[in-house]
Amino acid sequence: MPALILPMNSAAPSSKAPKQPSAKLSLALSLWLAFCSCFVSSSALAHGSVTLTDDRCLISVDFLEAHFTVFQPDSRGADEFCEDIPDVTRSVFVMEYLHNLLSDMAVDFRIIRDVNQLGRYATWEDVQAMDDLEAVTVFYQQPVVEPGGFLRASHTFDEKGTYIGVVTADHPTEDRYYNAVFFFQVGGADFGTFPLFFALLILLQTGYWLSNGGWSKIQKSRNKTA
Repeated sequence: MPALILPMNSAAPSSKAPKQPSAKLSLALSLWLAFCSCFVSSSALAHGSVTLTDDRCLISVDFLEAHFTVFQPDSRGADEFCEDIPDVTRSVFVMEYLHNLLSDMAVDFRIIRDVNQLGRYATWEDVQAMDDLEAVTVFYQQPVVEPGGFLRASHTFDEKGTYIGVVTADHPTEDRYYNAVFFFQVGGADFGTFPLFFALLILLQTGYWLSNGGWSKIQKSRNKTA
């Protein structure tokens, strides 16, 4: 059987190499990843033991959970707040227990000034390490058992700033306790990592402009007009 001879100008089919993403697409992806990183940091991690779920704040006292809400009835009526409390005025903190065990526990609530600038990274170990906890405490509610399923505390702030809330719950039958430590700000919103995101956005945009000869184009334009 005669061999099949291909013409000289024929070539075996070859697969095309996948197209590489353009510089603009790479920049867009970088910006999107940066945005996602900042969003996760400020939304999921910003609250310490407090997270936002289904438009409601959830506080975790170790594995025990409760809905957490702050009201400012004198200035904001029935508006609800979580971590950022807008006004320097009377604030009502409400914890609605989601675990029945909390209703059997003696729970106390403390508010301290964030003197060490711990922010959202504050932990129970940081609180324990403070030399004089009473000196930085602006409010303390003694342990109380609330069989009704919620804890209520009221404090009138007289100074704008950052604070740390500390909740401690004693087990009713065992020698152990649970706690929650969370950061919040009074008198203005905490922008978290968003300023960093915008700075990164400007930096990436500047890098893209320089890599595409932006500065050289300006120099050439100046030389032509000189």
